[in-house]
Amino acid sequence: MLGRTAGAVLIGAEARLVDVEVHLGGGLPAIAAVGLPNSSVREGIDRIRAALSHSGFKLPQHRVTINLAPGDVRKDGAALDLPIAAALLAADGQMGTLGRSHDVVLAGELALDGGVRPIRGALAIATAAALSGRRGVLVARENVAEAQLVPELSVWSASSLAETLALLRDPGRPPAPRAPVSAAPAEISSADEDLSDVRGQGSARRALEIASAGAHHLLLSGPPGSGKTMLARRLPGILPPLTRGEALEVTRVWSAAGLAQGLVTRRPFRAPHHGVSLAGLTGGGPALKPGELALAHGGVLYLDELTEFRRDALEALRQPIESGELTLVRLHARASFSTRFMLVASMNPCPCGWLGDPRGRCRCSPNEARRYQGRLSGPLFDRFDLTVEVPPVDLAALGRGREGEPSSDVRARVEAARRVQGARFGAGGGGGPACNAQMRPADLDRWAPLSDRARALLLQASARLGLSARGFDRVRRVARTIADLDGASAIAPEHVAEAVRYRRGERAEGPS
Repeated sequence: MLGRTAGAVLIGAEARLVDVEVHLGGGLPAIAAVGLPNSSVREGIDRIRAALSHSGFKLPQHRVTINLAPGDVRKDGAALDLPIAAALLAADGQMGTLGRSHDVVLAGELALDGGVRPIRGALAIATAAALSGRRGVLVARENVAEAQLVPELSVWSASSLAETLALLRDPGRPPAPRAPVSAAPAEISSADEDLSDVRGQGSARRALEIASAGAHHLLLSGPPGSGKTMLARRLPGILPPLTRGEALEVTRVWSAAGLAQGLVTRRPFRAPHHGVSLAGLTGGGPALKPGELALAHGGVLYLDELTEFRRDALEALRQPIESGELTLVRLHARASFSTRFMLVASMNPCPCGWLGDPRGRCRCSPNEARRYQGRLSGPLFDRFDLTVEVPPVDLAALGRGREGEPSSDVRARVEAARRVQGARFGAGGGGGPACNAQMRPADLDRWAPLSDRARALLLQASARLGLSARGFDRVRRVARTIADLDGASAIAPEHVAEAVRYRRGERAEGPS
């Protein structure tokens, strides 16, 4: 006696389909699961026992072997409860023939009373089902709207094990009606904080606009209370909205992490604490769940108090922000995540934070300042496109100062610059950059050529600042963005000059 159904497991932000086979043999009643099931899958067998009892079914009095294929992929999560229970009853003949057991992927966690609970990664599972040519998926009601984001797939829903089996036995039952696309909770982004709250800090505000227009990485350095965090938290308000394709990519990652049910429409803003572990930043665990780098894809990763982060966590940033992809490899699994985010960080210039203060409040020695700044390695520092000194706030001017320019006005200019970039790179075909920060060296010669005067100015500045080859190219990308904001088709010397001002060669040597 053999029962078969189809299920799925999450590996990273992607789903892998699993063939569930249940064999009933002779011998003392027992249940054995093979195919590299994790503890969460084995615990599901106890949930299935209770669910069968409360749903009016009997647990087969046979030796039960549950095979989860392919056998070389570790299975993790509760989504296999539903397909295992259905295959078990099909093998025992309690529900007759399951007409849809092969072309419909089942995904759901079983409650002890037989109810079907929602699971993580419904969008990824629906996408995998569509790519494999399956007819549809059957999920909990709470997962229907998310699974229906895959337009070419039929989606059924069930609230109980008994309803699930009734649907599987009736091939003519229509799928669930298409639900309106619901937005994920607003907590995935920062609050609606406006740049008009920021008084002064014109250089930092300009750097925020340039960084947003080209998706460049930004480092804010200054004393405590100068407004670095305040500026960074207003960055999402000037970023353009997610495109449909970007929204689906972000939603798949957030759903796999269990943080959103519904379409993510706002750009993420992730601000992990400086005590975050390496695994918390990059992701990991048995199912290779997404970490902060993947959750920030399409949005902003903000690292406050940058020099207080663990050295191994900081060094893990280098490859993902350069390539836009992070790959985790484990013994039985491999997962890749897109990491196209804006890295925004803030730091103090020295342990006390007052290095360079004209009132002489800094009490750090040169060696202490160098050691403090040395917590940020040269290769990571070199990957910031813009570095901005944020001076102390003039308290006397704070109370009588006018409101700053609102986020809506800045966002309009940013969106205009992004449209210029979209038109430019769209001509390059698929697989090319989407914004200026993603241009490769070969793209720079095509889309960011320099005039003789602009190149001479950049070469002179590079020699004075000691820029690396990477730094040289990053200045060209920023100059291209400044030209886009100005509506200029060519990069002028003044665009290069401004880009150079936002890039320091060597870090400060400490107080003199």
